[in-house]
Amino acid sequence: MNNTRTFATKELKALAAEVVRLSRLLTRERENLPAAYLNDAGLREAYRTYFLPPNLEKVQVPLRAITLHPGRVLEREKLRVLDLGCGPGTASLGMLKFFEAQKNPPRLDLITVDRVAENLTIARELFSSRLRSSNLNATLKIIRANIEDVGHLAGTPFDLIVLSNVLNELYAHDEERIAKRTTLVKEVLDRLLSSDGSCMIIEPALRETSRELLAVRDGLLEQGVAIYAPCLYQGACPALANPKDWCHDDIPWDPPAAIRELDKLAGLRKDSLKFSYLVLRKDRSRQACLYRANTFRVVSEPLISKGKIEFYFCGEGGRRPSIRLDKDGTSRNEAFGNLRRGDLVGLEGAIDEQKRIKIGKETDVIVQYRAARAFSVAEKDSTP
Repeated sequence: MNNTRTFATKELKALAAEVVRLSRLLTRERENLPAAYLNDAGLREAYRTYFLPPNLEKVQVPLRAITLHPGRVLEREKLRVLDLGCGPGTASLGMLKFFEAQKNPPRLDLITVDRVAENLTIARELFSSRLRSSNLNATLKIIRANIEDVGHLAGTPFDLIVLSNVLNELYAHDEERIAKRTTLVKEVLDRLLSSDGSCMIIEPALRETSRELLAVRDGLLEQGVAIYAPCLYQGACPALANPKDWCHDDIPWDPPAAIRELDKLAGLRKDSLKFSYLVLRKDRSRQACLYRANTFRVVSEPLISKGKIEFYFCGEGGRRPSIRLDKDGTSRNEAFGNLRRGDLVGLEGAIDEQKRIKIGKETDVIVQYRAARAFSVAEKDSTP
């Protein structure tokens, strides 16, 4: 389908100003972000045109992680899906795109929940537009409600629950926000998720929002919840030990022409997908169990300096730098130089120096899982 919107020059400049306004509210002016900011028509249009397309793509990453579950939990005949704090239905659209690419997609019964009526109206419009050109059998039900009040939802438990870019907005100015968010997520898991279901939480990649998601992660671990992905390490998050550290994905992205033009006018650059995420399950399965011992997740970009290349790895033992001197490069550890953030890598024969891991000439570096290298968004797919 091709529903890419076109704008006159004057209209595009006005939209770029709204994009700048929303970008500031979502980043350095977060304390001024209204609780229901998409009630504002200008901000709503900025989100729909500029922020929705990349946020739609981000959903693909946790879904891809769930496909690795040995129970093949996304290959059922029917999936019941709940999108909490749906906004204009971004995550639901991302799910449609994901399942459109499957050979035998399931029937999808989606319920979207938001407290802003305009968001739900747009969500229905975009869902219907996408579905008309899709091979999917899918239904959508919208519910206007606060996320905190969804415990009343009845019926069959959900196979997929997603909270996309919404958790950080809950209790935003409350000193007890981490505890309250943790309690809310635990309630969602206990009351709404099926015994074999998956809950995906996606958050912005800002240091503040990412660290607060990690704090919720640790709170859930304390309550007995296992983290399926992306974490291999099930202890207290080591990134929280240093106030300057945080953990996020950063995937190259080829934006559609409308976003490139808005970038020029707004002085912004949206050429990668930056976000943090968690996948939670009730069966206590963990992605780490799919791989050999001594497997680590790459949690940094390559740090290249004279005579060496270095990454930060996270796995059993926590978060540590891993280094290979150029003089120690061999065919056995060649893969080390091609690693990227989000990859899962197995090491055999590495030199454990406690504070860091050294890759020697006889170290075997085995890539267990490749993170997404890039998302290329064709014009026909840029805006549903």
